[in-house]
Amino acid sequence: MAGQGNAAPVIIKRKKVIQGGGHHGGAWKVAYADFVTAMMAFFMLMWLLNATTEKQRKGIADYFNPTIPVNRISGGGDGAFGGNSVFTEETLSQTGTGATLSQPTDADRARGDTGTDASDAEGAAAAQELAAVEQNLLARGGESMTMEQLLRHVVTRVTDEGLVIELFDLPDAPLFVGDTAEMSDQGQALVAMLAEVLAISTNEIALNGYVRAHPITLIDNPVWPLSADRAQALRVTLEGQDMPAARMQRVTGYADRKPATTDPTAIRNNRIEIVLLRRDR
Repeated sequence: MAGQGNAAPVIIKRKKVIQGGGHHGGAWKVAYADFVTAMMAFFMLMWLLNATTEKQRKGIADYFNPTIPVNRISGGGDGAFGGNSVFTEETLSQTGTGATLSQPTDADRARGDTGTDASDAEGAAAAQELAAVEQNLLARGGESMTMEQLLRHVVTRVTDEGLVIELFDLPDAPLFVGDTAEMSDQGQALVAMLAEVLAISTNEIALNGYVRAHPITLIDNPVWPLSADRAQALRVTLEGQDMPAARMQRVTGYADRKPATTDPTAIRNNRIEIVLLRRDR
């Protein structure tokens, strides 16, 4: 059958369906997740910086940056023995890594390289000895009411120089008689107690004397000789309590040049110091 000459042509449209949000697909989700994770880490970092101490922050930093020693002996070689041979008697026998002689001489004997500095161990032991002196002194306050009254004059602190034991005047209980270098009964009792505490250590000792400033200008200002004389009186009293004179290394008078309070004329500035010197200085 012949087709109709005036029939409309048939047009077929094929619609292209694009899934996944176009050409980029779901990649934006991954990028957004990374951004949220980074922001969470940033805010956590800000919180840690605000909520932790310097020591805690150092511990956290060390945790994420560990130091792993590969070889405790530094060497320029790439061998298993740091560039040394097992037959290198002059090196390995002295570091403690090994020795080849069954009966080595004293010069070649293995001395044991532990990787630690002996001076560090000595410094730690010295610090423990100073801490024991301080603890023993503070413990005396619980023995009796008299000891407690005496310890009102005492403060201690640890400095780079050593343990400082400071003895100072109270308004109702001076350590010296007036503006002289003669110790009062209370001052002598306090020094006698300190001599017993200091006997548990062998550290060398430095003595410092300080006095308060006078409110008026004097023609003959006694602060310099008075501070030195009081430090000397402390030395004599300590040695009278069987303190070895060889432990005394320095006796110094500072006059009124280093006040302990904002008011240089305050009675609190009348003080003497016993410094247990560190051995590693």
